Amino acid sequence: MNKKKKYGLASYILIGVGVLFFLIMLVFPLVEVIYRSLKDGLSVYIEAVTAKNTLSALTVTLIATGIALVVNTLLGLCAAWLLTKFDFPGKSVLSTLIDIPFSISPVIAGLAYIMTFGRMGWATPIVNWFNDLFGTDVSLVFSVPGVVLATIFVTFPFVSRELIPVMNAQGTAEEEAAVMLGAKGSTVFRRITFPHIRWALLYGMILCAARAFGEFGAVYAVSKARGKTFTLPLEIDALYMAGSADSITQAFAVSSLLVLLAIVLLVLKQVVEYRDKRNSEER
Repeated sequence: MNKKKKYGLASYILIGVGVLFFLIMLVFPLVEVIYRSLKDGLSVYIEAVTAKNTLSALTVTLIATGIALVVNTLLGLCAAWLLTKFDFPGKSVLSTLIDIPFSISPVIAGLAYIMTFGRMGWATPIVNWFNDLFGTDVSLVFSVPGVVLATIFVTFPFVSRELIPVMNAQGTAEEEAAVMLGAKGSTVFRRITFPHIRWALLYGMILCAARAFGEFGAVYAVSKARGKTFTLPLEIDALYMAGSADSITQAFAVSSLLVLLAIVLLVLKQVVEYRDKRNSEER
C-alpha cells in the first residue's frame, strides 16, 4: 500500500517536471514570439509579413521544401526498398551513407557544395558546359538551385529512416508469394507493400518538410542575396541582426510564419500517428 502511494507521488512529480519543462522550453517561447509579433498592432504585423523580402523568403522556402520533399520521398523510398528487400555488395555502405546528413554539421555540407560547384570547384566546367550547350545561366551556389540542393542534402534521411524499420518488420514473404503467382512489380508494390508503409511514408514526409522549413546552416552557406535566395530562417536572422526596434519586431512577425507552419505540421503528425495506431490495432 505504501509502495503504491510512493509510486503515485513519484509519478506526479515526474509529470509535473515534464509539464514544467515543456512549458518553459517550448510553450512560453512560442507564445512570446506570437506576442512580440503582434505587440505593435495588426497593421505592423501585416506589413512585416507582406514585405517584399519576406514574400521572397517564403517563396524560396516553399520551393526548396517542395522539391526536397518530392526528391527525398522518391529517393528515400528507393533506398529503403533496396536495403530491406535485397541483398547486394555494399549494402552496409549505403545504409551508412544515408546517415551522413545526421552526422555532419549542415554548415559543412553547405561549404562542401561551394567547394564542389563554386567558381573554383571541380564541377564548375560541367555546369559551364551545360550553360553553353543550352544557352542557360544556371548556378548551383549563391542561387535558388543551391538552396534546393542544400535542403535536399540535410533532409534526405528522414523518409528512408522512417520506412526501413516498417519494411523490415513487413518482411518479404507476401511479396515473394505474389511474384510467384505472376504479379508484376508495380502490382506488388501497389497492392502489398504500399498499404503497409503508407503511414510511415507520410510521417517521414512530414518530418522532412519540418526540417526543410527550419534549415539554416547549409542554406546560409550557399545563399547570400537577401530578397532573392534567402529563406525564412535567413530573413529572420537578417531582420533581428539589424538591431533596430522595428526590425526586431519584424523578425518576430516573420518568425510567427514558421510557428504557424510548425503547428500545421504538428497537427498532421498527430493525425498520422493516430491513424497509424488505429490501423495497427485493427490488424
